[in-house]
Amino acid sequence: MADAPSSTPLPPPTRSAKPVSEALLNEKWDHAISSLLIRSSLGLSFGVVFSVLLFKRRAWPAWVGLGFGAGRAWEEADGRSLPVRKGV
Repeated sequence: MADAPSSTPLPPPTRSAKPVSEALLNEKWDHAISSLLIRSSLGLSFGVVFSVLLFKRRAWPAWVGLGFGAGRAWEEADGRSLPVRKGV
């Protein structure tokens, strides 16, 4: 048989990294969605507690708490994604 050249295993091809702007955008969306889930569930739980304790088990305090939590998360995400303009 002919002498086969010694072949070394080639490293796997590297994938091109995501652009920095896309990575930042992904991080902002991840933070916004996790904040939305956490704050909405906290608002809902406070609404349920207040509904049971103060409002004779009505549904509206739970919905209001959910809305307050979602609104708070929205404002946080909006403030984080938009730069602050001074003088406007």
